[in-house]
Amino acid sequence: MRYFLVLAAAFLAGTLQANIPTSSIEEFIGTEWPASGAPGMAYAVVDGDNVHADARGATLAGGEVAITPDTRFLIGSVTKSFTAIAIMQLVEEGRLDLDAQLHEYIDEFKGQPAEAITLRQLLNHTSGLSTVQGNARHAQSTPGEDDLADHVARIGQWELAHEPGTVWEYSNANYHVLGRIIEIASDEDYITYVETRILAPLGMENSSFSQSSSGADTAIGHRPWLLGNRPFRDTSGDRVGVPAGGLFSSVNDMSIYLAMMMNGKDDIITAESKAQMLQPANAASPFYGLGWFLDVEQGSASHGGLVPGTQSLATLLPSERKGAIVLVNANGGIGFNENIELRNGISARALGLEYTGEVTPIGPRSAYLLVMLLPLFFVASIGWAWWKREAIRAKSGLGGMFSKWFPVLAMAGLAGMLIWIIPAMFGGSIDTLLLFQPDFGQAMVASAILGQAWAVFRLAVAYTGKPKAG
Repeated sequence: MRYFLVLAAAFLAGTLQANIPTSSIEEFIGTEWPASGAPGMAYAVVDGDNVHADARGATLAGGEVAITPDTRFLIGSVTKSFTAIAIMQLVEEGRLDLDAQLHEYIDEFKGQPAEAITLRQLLNHTSGLSTVQGNARHAQSTPGEDDLADHVARIGQWELAHEPGTVWEYSNANYHVLGRIIEIASDEDYITYVETRILAPLGMENSSFSQSSSGADTAIGHRPWLLGNRPFRDTSGDRVGVPAGGLFSSVNDMSIYLAMMMNGKDDIITAESKAQMLQPANAASPFYGLGWFLDVEQGSASHGGLVPGTQSLATLLPSERKGAIVLVNANGGIGFNENIELRNGISARALGLEYTGEVTPIGPRSAYLLVMLLPLFFVASIGWAWWKREAIRAKSGLGGMFSKWFPVLAMAGLAGMLIWIIPAMFGGSIDTLLLFQPDFGQAMVASAILGQAWAVFRLAVAYTGKPKAG
């Protein structure tokens, strides 16, 4: 009888496993993971009560510690859904109201520009706070005990980019504020609340907000550097950004979390609250719920995570109780070393969704190469100006004046584009670019400085010495 039960269990496990397209996923990873340039990755697929998890590579490029399904990664903005669950718990307990205005909870918001924002608008990114405002914290991270309260008080004073509730614009600042509200409503610090009210009840034993863990290895992040990657060990200790992207977790733990979001049961939050999180929040946010991006047409919910050194993607197909989580210990570069196809391809295969791959990023690659070559161009231009100094000095008249002075104005404009305008197009500042892709950011700073140096040097050459006679 016991032998029969063992055989039956083995047969059932094999049948369940067959529902997950492991061979298709493994074949895809075999091609796409090396192409991504990432030192390692892990993934898990949830299909009802069945889970398949696997991993590739090492926790550190060139290292000997292999990544496993229990290896912890910094999951970035996937953390936002945990913050949203904490808010829903407090709503269910009657401590918070999704449509209450912020000044009702945070005294420092009274009489400030952000006072009329609601919790729902923070959750669905229609608060009026901008992407650039939300990313400003990346450049301000400092070690310290916890200045979340002070940071959120400053957010209350910021001028809003949009009228609350009218425009969707992703902003980490929304979830900084939500983290502070959780602290006020629960009378606990954010980290303690999430670890005791969400992670522990779910049995997510390898998940925490600490970079160190006694129970499992932690993957070291890697940032793009000259068409490759190099390690990035973040030891800043900044706690302000934690509610927006500070959770460390493994694919095994995240599979527990994804299964909970799709089980249709009342557990850490009610089934009704889970459903509400996975529905469009309002007319201004048709593709974002409460902590999740939505694809209404295919019925999926997802959220990516991007922090310096790591990228992640969590995807749900609630109607079929299927989910996927992909964690990579490298953040993609501008045009090169991208891992978006790796993450999207695994997720699509796991959920049976159509995916045709990414378009070759010719534009971003060209921009990257151009910026990386600009410093060399300006150094060569300085040498050229000295070699042609007599010709420059000989220029006269209105045309000569224009030739001598226009480069100074043009390089000032270029510096402004490189230091302010282009970083804003990426949703941040030059400090943000330096943090996520240091080679590109450093080349931009060097180009801004060397461009000005060339123009000033050329002008100095023009007005010093005398041109040779005839």
